[in-house]
Amino acid sequence: MSASVAPEAGKGRPPATPLRLALREALEFLLPARCLGCDDRIPLGSPELVCASCSSRMREPPWPRCTRCHFPSGTGGSSDRCLACREWPPELHAARCAVILEDPAERLVHALKYGGWRELAPLMARRMKTLEPPGTGAGRGLLVVPVPTTPRRERQRGYNQAALIARAYAREAGLDYLDALTRASAGGSQVALDPSQRRSNVRGAFTPIATQRHRVKGRHVLLVDDVLTTGATASEAAQALERAGAHGVSLITFARALPDRRRARSDAS
Repeated sequence: MSASVAPEAGKGRPPATPLRLALREALEFLLPARCLGCDDRIPLGSPELVCASCSSRMREPPWPRCTRCHFPSGTGGSSDRCLACREWPPELHAARCAVILEDPAERLVHALKYGGWRELAPLMARRMKTLEPPGTGAGRGLLVVPVPTTPRRERQRGYNQAALIARAYAREAGLDYLDALTRASAGGSQVALDPSQRRSNVRGAFTPIATQRHRVKGRHVLLVDDVLTTGATASEAAQALERAGAHGVSLITFARALPDRRRARSDAS
């Protein structure tokens, strides 16, 4: 993996002598920093992991959107319960996402989830901070809770990517953070499953942490995950949080997978 090199300290920096410039050019040639979204070079000394072009190419879902889940509703106007969220339980009040799951955003999600690039979590959180979180003003204030992964997956990856994003988002937004759930059943990967299979795969998977119930009770919970696909995982987590006494649960994610786009990619392959 290549990474951006941290900038030198600003104070007391030695002058840019010909030797130092030559060494810098050699480092850029031998150890180039690469954008995680497109593999283009990033100038040596830049603290960024994603180039300006990739940052600008990440797109929000187009309007109009469903008022509940913000799924794009095309030309049909907005509604409070579209085809994408009509089977969600009432415990999951709403959902918001920052960008569409397509490159370069999809590459960033993959790099965080499978590539060990935990440094991407703050970038994603900053993008999510631009959203108006649903549930504002409800209960005793907003509480940020990550969707937990299984202990086995957390051991394999060394972290839960949703927790990294949630912690960074809570810091950015000035909100309380809490690990309030455990994932009680392993199940299998959700990636290749259709919506009904996804619901079955996560049914009963989440359990409230007993010692944290008092911190959840009466709060509106912002459930955080990296990607929203069908909402099956978030629905199960929301029901578990309601059992713990949450005043309401809304979901906020970095990216959202649009089914038509996934189908188009599958048909083309």
